[in-house]
Amino acid sequence: MKNRYKLGEDDRHLFRESIAGARPLVQDKIAPPKPKLKKPVPPTRRLIQEQVDASFYFSDEFQPLLSDEGPARYVRPDVSQYEVKKLRRGDYTPELFLDLHGLTQAQAKQELGALIAACRREHVHCACVMHGHGKHILKQQTPLWLAQHPDVQGFHQAPKPFGGDAALLVLIGLEE
Repeated sequence: MKNRYKLGEDDRHLFRESIAGARPLVQDKIAPPKPKLKKPVPPTRRLIQEQVDASFYFSDEFQPLLSDEGPARYVRPDVSQYEVKKLRRGDYTPELFLDLHGLTQAQAKQELGALIAACRREHVHCACVMHGHGKHILKQQTPLWLAQHPDVQGFHQAPKPFGGDAALLVLIGLEE
């Protein structure tokens, strides 16, 4: 590299005088400490117990009597039929959504239980469960599982904006 700035003799002498007592810095080569990674916070026992309790209601052997005609729908006997009609029309807007795409049946049961527990905990009255089309396994099983749970007041095939025939709108009964 070329010497761009040529100093005169006076300037060089002045510079050498100003750095006369300086010594080179010693490099310690000490690496800075690594930041400690925070351990993931395990879910509280209460949340885990809620999931286990909620998934307890789902059985593969029990087959509730559901209509084969038309869209998937169900209403508990002590709930007004008008509630299912309101679900069908889209009067209820779901506040929580659950996507079951790519899950096994066991995982789907656990997630359904967690959704119902979350709805009760957060005081959510309507939720949307998206089971998809696929091989129709979850599409067939999801209504059967939901009909078994005592906190589910009813469900109906979702309107187009919420997934159409690949999803269900679910009404959750809240404690008074």
